[in-house]
Amino acid sequence: MGQRSAVSVESNDLSHPRWQLVMKRLLDLLVAAVLLVIISPLWLFIVLWIRLDSSGPAIFTQTRVGLWGEPYTIYKFRTMVSNADEIMKKKLKKVKNLENFVFQEKDDPRITRSGRFLRKTSLDELPQLLNILRGNMSLVGPRPEVPDIVKHYTPEQRLRLNVLPGVTGLAQVNGRSELTLGETLAYDVEYVRRWSFWLDLSILWKTFFVVFSGKGAY
Repeated sequence: MGQRSAVSVESNDLSHPRWQLVMKRLLDLLVAAVLLVIISPLWLFIVLWIRLDSSGPAIFTQTRVGLWGEPYTIYKFRTMVSNADEIMKKKLKKVKNLENFVFQEKDDPRITRSGRFLRKTSLDELPQLLNILRGNMSLVGPRPEVPDIVKHYTPEQRLRLNVLPGVTGLAQVNGRSELTLGETLAYDVEYVRRWSFWLDLSILWKTFFVVFSGKGAY
C-alpha cells in the first residue's frame, strides 16, 4: 500500500491539453538527465565543501507535500546547521496565520558559510534533479512545502497541490525569499490556474536571469 495523503485536496476542473502535459514531462526528463551528467564533477566538489565547512551530511532530506497532498522525500544540499529542523519546528508551532509568515529571514543564523553561497546561486537545489527523475517533482511548479505549513492552507491555497511541485516557479521569479508566505501562495494558485507548457518555458527563461542576479536569495 502507498503512503496516505498528508492533506485533503480541493477538487477542481483544471484540466489541461494532454500533449502539453506530455511535453512538460519530456522536458523534465531531458533537462534533469543532461544536467546530472554535466554537473557530476561540481556535485563532488560541493559535497566536499559542505562536509569541511560544518558537521553533518552533505545531502539534506525532508518530508514535503507533493501532488494531491502525497508526502515524499525531497533532496537538497545541506545549507544549514544540523539541528535547523528542530529550530524551525518550534517556530512553526506559533503559526496562526500564513499571510505574513516569513519562513526564512535574510540573516538567518542557521545558514552555514557554504550554505549562504549555495543558496545565493541556487546550487543547493541541484539534488532535486533526482526528484524530477523519480516523478515527484517538475522543473516548474509551486515550491514543495512541509506538512506543518500545509495543514494551515485554506481551500483556495490547497489548489497548489493539484500540480507537481517544482524546483522553480512563478513566485521564485517574482521575489523569491523577499515574499511573505501569503504572497508566495497567491502566486502558486495563479500558476495553477494559468498553467500551460508555454508558461513553464517563460518561467524557466526568467529563472536564468533571477539566479544570475542573485536577487531575493537568502
